[in-house]
Amino acid sequence: MKSTISSKGQITVPVTIREQLGLVPGTPVSFELCRGGVVLRKGVAGPHPVDRAYGQLVLDGPVDAVVDRLRGPRPSA
Repeated sequence: MKSTISSKGQITVPVTIREQLGLVPGTPVSFELCRGGVVLRKGVAGPHPVDRAYGQLVLDGPVDAVVDRLRGPRPSA
């Protein structure tokens, strides 16, 4: 199936694709660049799962110090 980009950079997703994916007005979508093109994916409404976890980790010091303790000291530059 084909579509054309408008002068405003908009595209029309063909009806059969919208119906199969359940794309209705307001549905978030994402574009992923891949070799030779782009992939359009149906997004998820609401916050990203990582956003929900943000701020939940409590550290006992600066991030670099915690990482150094877990991995060992970084080589000097």
